Amino acid sequence: MPSSSDHDMRPSGRPLVLGHRGSSAAAPENTIAAFRLAREEGADGVELDVRRCGSGEVVVFHDADARRIAGSPLRIADATLAELRALDVGAHRGAAFRGARVPLLAEVFEALPGAFVNVELKTEGRDLRLAAATAAVIRAAGAGRRVIVSSFDYRLVVAFRLAAPEVPVGLLFEREQRWRVSLALATRLLGPAAVHPDRALVTPERARRWRRRGLGMNVWTVDDPEEARRLAALGATAIISNVPGRIRAALEAVSAPAPFRSS
Repeated sequence: MPSSSDHDMRPSGRPLVLGHRGSSAAAPENTIAAFRLAREEGADGVELDVRRCGSGEVVVFHDADARRIAGSPLRIADATLAELRALDVGAHRGAAFRGARVPLLAEVFEALPGAFVNVELKTEGRDLRLAAATAAVIRAAGAGRRVIVSSFDYRLVVAFRLAAPEVPVGLLFEREQRWRVSLALATRLLGPAAVHPDRALVTPERARRWRRRGLGMNVWTVDDPEEARRLAALGATAIISNVPGRIRAALEAVSAPAPFRSS
């Protein structure tokens, strides 16, 4: 297994800043435009969502269907890549983004050389093949040293671990989940690099506990500068934000947290 330094992507002096679905407060989420804007604003990388479409490709999309983003009832799991490419996923954010298309995960790696990428695996069914397909894309792009893969569905994390044991994983959880027992078990069984908590769940006691266990702490979704500074002081490894430029500016003087660790 790689050493912890192999996956320590933090810049010196502050947590990583990752654009949540790109710079999604200013650009259409999960598009190349949003990802590039996040980098232009100073983000160290991006967080994004992936699904496997009906023709098998790994596409970057959050929802199970395209109603909210493109006004279409197409379900991602049923639609072919050609059908998804025909959708305009930028027009809902204004004329400047008209014509934006659903990207492949491979295209994001190509568009963002050197950027850190948090890939969240999404599925409403039992499509565990998403894990292996995502692992194959990461491997083909040679991006394993700048990626962490996470999911709320720990079955997908297990499947990804089996497909790509060399790539670090993170465990997502939120307030609505009964997360304490499942997180404790998954941490023992899967050897994750990091926990990915909802910001409201990060207390000083929990932060100390996670750090003692050698876990990174990648927190979402943080748009308030004061909250970002609080989390940085508690040792956040990465802060995921819709406004990465604002958060990057707020964190410039924050001291460095514990290193990002692989298993």
